Amino acid sequence: MEHRTSLEVIAPTVHEAIEKGLVELGLEDTQVDVEVLDEGGTGFLGLGGRQARVRLIVKEGLAKPAAAAAAPRRSRPSAEPSAPLTDAEAENLLAITRATVLTLLEHMSVRADVSVSLGEPDEPDMAAPVLVDIEGGDLAFLIGRHAETLGALQLIARLIVGKEVGRAAHIIIDVSGYRQRRDENLRKLANKMAKQAVATGRRQTLEPMSPSERRIIHLELRESVEVTTESTGEEPRRKVVIIPK
Repeated sequence: MEHRTSLEVIAPTVHEAIEKGLVELGLEDTQVDVEVLDEGGTGFLGLGGRQARVRLIVKEGLAKPAAAAAAPRRSRPSAEPSAPLTDAEAENLLAITRATVLTLLEHMSVRADVSVSLGEPDEPDMAAPVLVDIEGGDLAFLIGRHAETLGALQLIARLIVGKEVGRAAHIIIDVSGYRQRRDENLRKLANKMAKQAVATGRRQTLEPMSPSERRIIHLELRESVEVTTESTGEEPRRKVVIIPK
């Protein structure tokens, strides 16, 4: 029997989970079988509820995701960060992003100040991320438990903006400085656990984290001459392991 490649995806709604998975696989919906593992909870725009979880199974006879992703896709923006934007494209992206986030907040009856700017790209030949800062009164509910609500809001914004501009939208949303503080704490944790891995000569496994949080750990330690990192496990309990060289 032929082995069928599958991908498990978590998102605010079943529809968004399917869309996200199709983008990652580089396939059309007619090329996969979809298994709904958890329909998720009910929450406005998918925010604040339990996330949906689906498994996309590539149909037999199709190319594996890595090969399929190389084929051009017209109906969805690329899942990978794009090349640097022109000044006009950047200005348009910032305007659309701010308008999108304001509209989402308005539908949630949230009054807040929203500012947008371009961050620093991960690589010189990649597009800079759009940084969105939301400031206001008590906005803790926009963050949610383990930042699930913030992650859902960010994903929805990325999907909407990406569709508007016709390319992947790398949007990072922060609420009242939460993400900045969390990122700083993750970097400190990465260095602390790296030192512990070197001192003990043993692998150090961190707590389960979201993909964006795991990425911070990997980036913080990627230049280290003493340790390497890898991710292990299945979503939503995927973890970073710090390994002494």
